[in-house]
Order: sequence, then structure tokens, then C-alpha cells
Amino acid sequence: MPVKNRFAELLPEITAWRRDFHEHPELLFDVHRTASKVAELLRSFGCDEVVEGIGRTGVVGVIKGKTDSAGRVIGLRADMDALPITEQTGVDYASKTPGKMHACGHDGHTAMLLGAARYLAETRNFDGTAVVIFQPAEEGGGGGREMVADGMMDRWGIQEVYGMHNMPGIPVGEFAIRPGAIMAAADQFEVVITGKGGHAAKPHECIDTTVVAAHVIVALQTIASRNVDPMKQVVVSVCTVETDSTAHNVIPQVVKMKGTVRTMDPAVQDFVERRISEVVTGLALSLGATAAVNYQRGYPVTINAEDQTQHAIAVAQEVSGRVDANTAPLMGAEDFSFMLNARPGAYIFLGNGDTAMVHHPAYNFDDNAIPFGSSWYAGMVESRMPAA
Repeated sequence: MPVKNRFAELLPEITAWRRDFHEHPELLFDVHRTASKVAELLRSFGCDEVVEGIGRTGVVGVIKGKTDSAGRVIGLRADMDALPITEQTGVDYASKTPGKMHACGHDGHTAMLLGAARYLAETRNFDGTAVVIFQPAEEGGGGGREMVADGMMDRWGIQEVYGMHNMPGIPVGEFAIRPGAIMAAADQFEVVITGKGGHAAKPHECIDTTVVAAHVIVALQTIASRNVDPMKQVVVSVCTVETDSTAHNVIPQVVKMKGTVRTMDPAVQDFVERRISEVVTGLALSLGATAAVNYQRGYPVTINAEDQTQHAIAVAQEVSGRVDANTAPLMGAEDFSFMLNARPGAYIFLGNGDTAMVHHPAYNFDDNAIPFGSSWYAGMVESRMPAA
């Protein structure tokens, strides 16, 4: 495949970009250095338009094909932000910023899309317009939501949008995808239980919030085990418990808990939100306490459109010949979901070989994956908008 050959030639240069990003990780929307370098490179490639500051710190590049007979516009997205993790890879290009590292491979995603942009600007062998999207704040900040809210889709007339993520545990060069829901919605909740504090030797004079909290934690697990159809995916996890006392002989007045909910079905998501409030407030009341629940919706379900997924599979097959077209959905979340809610498209995983899982301090992106990822990005443009 010609695209793949070109990316093999460009591999040292793209790898250098990737490792530079890796050495200088930035968090959430504070990706000014990364975004500036991305914009500088896009301009050096000869992109027809480069706009910074979309969705606060996102960058958009526009590349016009040799022809534009049908007015087609395809969007390609990569994320730029890192994580607040101290790196433990030992590589010579490790993070130079204490407490921050690219532990999810967004440096690789950005570099691969830059490589695709370089190739598309060189060849322009397509009929339409390619829009390359470099997004901030995927790791919890909702940068995808912000770029959509900033009018990105309408401003550039984007009709379809495609994204990619590396995946440790899958061989380098192999792709994995599925139509429909591929990643979960991620919500979070906070619970405050108020009782009557007092001396631990006189529990009968208190309303013990730690006992109430223990009952709540156990009861919340029945949402998945007894309330939701077992064929539908749901996770309810209480992840932190904090009392207003640190003494060994004091029954606390207040207990605070925080947790997360992961669902694949909007109807299940609605049910779980309602059920958590019922379980928490009802149990607290039955034990003499009161409870307040704050439930916050996070990233929506990431849903691949059927037609666009089949095109993504076809391009991945052409690039490597190794595609799992019915991979199992993941309960992790991805804010590319906001872009897929705005326009049909698909999200695909690219193998990153035998390395630590993402979000681990020993994780590292495998640069051998770059030609495959860049080829897929470019291939989506050339296949969806073939030269006239």
C-alpha cells in the first residue's frame, strides 16, 4: 500500500515528534506547548487553514483535496493531553516534568495524525476536504465536548468523524473495532451521610454513619446483580470513603463517599442514576440517618455508526490485514463520544504490543505502531473521498 510505504519513510521524523511530546507532557486544557508545536507543524506541511484555540486550546487543520466535486468533509481526531502520573519507564526520552507523563499514548495519537496530515498535504489525492482535529483535555476535562460546543462541526462542515486509540495487549499493527457501543458512559456520584456522632463506647446514643455507609456500599452492588438485566453491562463502584473523624474511639457525625458508574445503554444509565438515590436515601432513613446524593453525568457512551464502522474496518484490513471486527466493548470511557453524538463516525483501537496498560507509570507507546496508525488515518480520507 503506497500510504504505508510513505509512512515507513517518515517514521524517524514522526517518532521524533512523538518523543518530544512525551518529554514535555501537559494536562487537560493546559496543552499550550503541544498545541503550538502541532499548529507550527501543520503550517509547515502547507495546510490550507490552521486555527488554534478551538475548545479553548484545541487545534484544527484543513487540507483540501485536488478536487472537491461533492463537497465531502471528513474529520480525523487525536488527543493531546497527558496524565498526572510519575513516569517509571526508564526511557531516555522520559518526561522532564515531575508528576506528569504520557501514560495513555496521546503523544502517539498526536504524532500519528500529524504524520497523516503531512502525507495528505503532500499528495492531496482525494476529492473533498480533510479536517485534522487535535483535542485537549480528554482525560477528564471533556475537551471533545468543548470543541463541539465551539461550533467546530458546523464551522468546517464536517460530515463524518473518526478517532483512534492505542491498545496494549493487542499486537502492533492489529486493529480492533465493533459497530454500536464500544466504550461506556462514565458518570460519578457523591454521597453525604449525616447521623449523630458520639463516643464509640456508647453506640446506642449515636446514629453510626460508618454502619450506614457499610450497608450502602453493599446494597449498591445489588443494582448490577439484582436490578439490571444481566445481559446489559453496568458497573457501580464506591471508590472513596471519608469520615469527619480520625480518632479510633469516635463515631463520626458525617461520612462522605465518592464513586463511579459505567453503562453502555442510556436507559440503564437513567435507571442507575435513579436507583442509586433510592438505595442511598432509603437505607439511610431506615437506619435513622439522612443522606444526600449528587449524581453527575460524565462522558456519554461511545457509539460507532454501522456504515462508518464498516468503512473503518475495510481501511484497517487494507493497512494491515489484521482486524478484530467484533472486539468486546470496554467499560472505560472516551470523550470522542461527544463528537460521535454530533456526527456519524467510528472509533478504532490499534495494537500497542506487550507493554503496561494505559494509565500505568510503566506504560510506553510503541513507535512501531506509527506507520499503521498514520496509514489508517490517511486511508479513511482517501477511501471516503476517493479522487475524482
